[in-house]
Amino acid sequence: MRLRFEPFSLPLSSPLSTANGDVTEREGFVVVVDVGGQRGVGEATPLPDWTESLDDCEGALRRVARYPDPRRALTSRGDEALASTPAARHGVALALADAAAHRDREPLYRWLGGEVRVDRVPVNATVGDDDVDATVAAAEQAVEEGFDCLKVKVGARSLADDAARLRAVREACPDVELRADANAAWDRDTAREAVDALADCDLAYVEQPLPADDIAGHADLREYVAASNTSLGVALDESLSSTTPEAILDAGAADVLVLKPMALGGVDRARTAALAARDRGVDVVVTTTIDAVYARTAAVHLAASLPEVRACGLATAGLLDADLAPDPAPVVDGSVVVPEGKGNVPATSTSDSA
Repeated sequence: MRLRFEPFSLPLSSPLSTANGDVTEREGFVVVVDVGGQRGVGEATPLPDWTESLDDCEGALRRVARYPDPRRALTSRGDEALASTPAARHGVALALADAAAHRDREPLYRWLGGEVRVDRVPVNATVGDDDVDATVAAAEQAVEEGFDCLKVKVGARSLADDAARLRAVREACPDVELRADANAAWDRDTAREAVDALADCDLAYVEQPLPADDIAGHADLREYVAASNTSLGVALDESLSSTTPEAILDAGAADVLVLKPMALGGVDRARTAALAARDRGVDVVVTTTIDAVYARTAAVHLAASLPEVRACGLATAGLLDADLAPDPAPVVDGSVVVPEGKGNVPATSTSDSA
């Protein structure tokens, strides 16, 4: 019972801006385990600002590779090797889950705990920051492609400009679920102004309106929304890179948690967080950190394991110029196909030689 891994690098179709500069490729490791003769494949793809560094990820995988049994790494006594490396833990946990689901002859989402067959998971389209006309054109194109949920990027422009953009999208696409993603761009005063300015846009929620570490500010904003008698929700995404889901739930800081399995340390941990959130009346959305096919498909399985999941941020394959294997979970008419074969992803990829 051993673990082995090999590096990969995949170019992005366009650069990803982060606090540490632009990212032009996704680098990570394909993780392979053999448990009792059953092979499983995982992926560890760290991302700046969200997880450990690439070097730290590799170091953690090397430590686990020395274990006689890689399952030890997920136990309370063996977890020290992965305690501060969520991407590495994701890779190990996914490889072990893939092997177990193959052994049990189940698709990964059923192995995770999904109780019914799920053919599709709804997904949102993301509309970038642009002027009104270009924003509306992108929204209309997404609707034509079958999406009925749109996430519009805001925060880079003035609040007045963003309000005009969102109103125009709402007028052009009256029947879609509309979300706004501020990527932590606002301060507390601006966020309150946004609640009032966007009241007529019929938004489902605004995602990460405040800086990631301002959990108290998000809780206060939810109280302001409630007092304003609007249905606008507050979703937290970046905050989960530095604050545990439990702390956010205890603070009453969110109506929705945006869960990235790679940043949380695995689909198992992400599912635990999702169930805990739902028990507290907080909804969840599953998304990725622009991962390759193994992690991206695992996120699809995670979403499929959650009953009546709302539209998730899983239409991300197009952000890569290449991938590790054929995509078994394509987006069709605004939803992503859930693979029904055993395990996570069919073993027909470059990782076969890992």
